[in-house]
Amino acid sequence: MKLKKGDKILVTAGKDRGREGAVEKVFVSSQLVLVPGLNQYKRHTKKKGENQPGEILTLSRPLPVGNVALVCPKCKLPTRVGYRLLDDKKVRVCRKCDQEIDGVAKLKKTKK
Repeated sequence: MKLKKGDKILVTAGKDRGREGAVEKVFVSSQLVLVPGLNQYKRHTKKKGENQPGEILTLSRPLPVGNVALVCPKCKLPTRVGYRLLDDKKVRVCRKCDQEIDGVAKLKKTKK
């Protein structure tokens, strides 16, 4: 999976095409990402007892990974993700500007 929690993405297909958001949760086994505010649907709930009325909830469904593109933090363009080995660590790389997405600063923090 080339996307991680907190990544900024752009929807490339579907009803929310062209909208951006940040990944809240990644479902690796089913290849889905959850982005709050995107791919919303309405859920009608029944009345439960006298003190809880029926209501209409608005929920976000996960999006397939193939329908989203990562937005590079450096060049601000939707891009594909490549990988590079740096100090025996695998680092994500933007295919358009060839800059590291994860950054060297994060790698130095994990070494301490």
